[in-house]
Amino acid sequence: MLNVKKSIPSLILLIFFTSISLSASANKTSVKISAVKGAAKGTEVTVTINVTHNANSFSHYTDWVYLKINGKEVKRWTYSKSNLPEGAAFTLTYKFILTEAVSIEAMGDCNLHGSAGAVTAKIKVL
Repeated sequence: MLNVKKSIPSLILLIFFTSISLSASANKTSVKISAVKGAAKGTEVTVTINVTHNANSFSHYTDWVYLKINGKEVKRWTYSKSNLPEGAAFTLTYKFILTEAVSIEAMGDCNLHGSAGAVTAKIKVL
């Protein structure tokens, strides 16, 4: 016969460890920056952001990606239930004229699990 008093703590522990393992493996939006390492002053430079998130559906999606240059946000792409990203992996681009050495930062966010964190790159003036 099942002892309910002994089974409840075991059930609670099972639920607890299952929820921890699910959140640990949750898919956060991650980004990678692709850009030249250096260019001449006055050159048009293209920054490519490769975004990865294994779910983009009505209820679970990348809700924003930002790009900062020298600490200032220059572009933010926003998504919603009615405006989803094009897929689990997608690419964003931003062009600007290089006038000085720059530090670039990009980050994306999942509406349920958050971000894998910001990534950075630098472009030097040659």
